[in-house]
Amino acid sequence: MSIISHLHHVSLLVSDLDTSRRFYEGILELKPSNARPKFDYDGAWYDLGAQQIHLMVLPNPDTGAERPAHGGLDRHVALAVADWEELLAKLERAGIAYTRSRSGRNAVFCRDPDGNAVELIG
Repeated sequence: MSIISHLHHVSLLVSDLDTSRRFYEGILELKPSNARPKFDYDGAWYDLGAQQIHLMVLPNPDTGAERPAHGGLDRHVALAVADWEELLAKLERAGIAYTRSRSGRNAVFCRDPDGNAVELIG
């Protein structure tokens, strides 16, 4: 048995919390958690079952780095999607570019407003 029991959270660096919240809450329909303690930087937490996504408004050491066009070739967070067709429609209505998974699965990769890659799996 592994000493690691499960993934607890993923942290993503963002530059503008309001813009990021429009993506994570508006497009992905995540609900912010009230469990986030007070830190000396702004941010938001989202509960996804027993796991979380933490948005942190902090300087990004990767600013200016060139990212692959396809998010599957970059570090990314992968999220399971309950309503595949609705998700694709929301991305298209919002003008959010995405690429389909090269594996043939029902999965797409897009980027949040700060360029963090997000895999969405149907």
